[in-house]
Amino acid sequence: MEKIRIQKYLSEAGVTSRRDAEAAIAAGEVTVNGRPCEPGQKVGDGDLIVFRGKKVKRINKDKVYVMLNKPRGFVATNADESGRKCTADLVADLGRRVYPVGRLDRDSEGLLLLTDDGEFANMMMHPRHNIPKIYHVRVTGSVTEEALGVLRSELVIDGYKIMPVQVDIIGETEESTLLRFRLFEGRNRQIRKMCEQAGLRVSRLTRVAIGDISIGNLKPGKWQHLTAAQVDYLKSKASIK
Repeated sequence: MEKIRIQKYLSEAGVTSRRDAEAAIAAGEVTVNGRPCEPGQKVGDGDLIVFRGKKVKRINKDKVYVMLNKPRGFVATNADESGRKCTADLVADLGRRVYPVGRLDRDSEGLLLLTDDGEFANMMMHPRHNIPKIYHVRVTGSVTEEALGVLRSELVIDGYKIMPVQVDIIGETEESTLLRFRLFEGRNRQIRKMCEQAGLRVSRLTRVAIGDISIGNLKPGKWQHLTAAQVDYLKSKASIK
């Protein structure tokens, strides 16, 4: 495989940005085959690369796996006949055509996976996969025990009985309540429809994690490559037994 600049390699491995890589190289925190890395040095998958004490493994570049912090107002698609803003616009600088994995509606925000690996996407979207999705949902007003009971019950959404969802209160103010939803399904606008049945109005809905993959400090509208370890984790958890 053709060698590339170390900054690009570290970025594609998902461990850091190119700018932070430059700072780490200058600080002597990156080694290649046991020697301190030089700025602009070219490396390949056959080299032993260590970044701040940890070995770096790049994903097979035949396929692309990224996480995006989707802002509100963007449709999770590559094109929209109504001319609405699409997530494809946010990853245009990736240089590859990738597709969203699953749903995250226009009014919602947070972690969205994108890939050009169809088999991986199908595994992730299979209804029997074993990866929970974590959402922080702010609703107006307070949430009663009765409303919580409704949210945690086997509700019927669009004629389909959903699996019980784990819902907990994680924050309260005089004006609103912050709820944490942990669910395995992802039916169209499921959380919003659940809240409607519980008499609650959603003011903000954010997906913060998929399994152990967290949005972390990734800023809205920005994306980064998944690490090889993250892809391996998702594939192992999503495999259908």
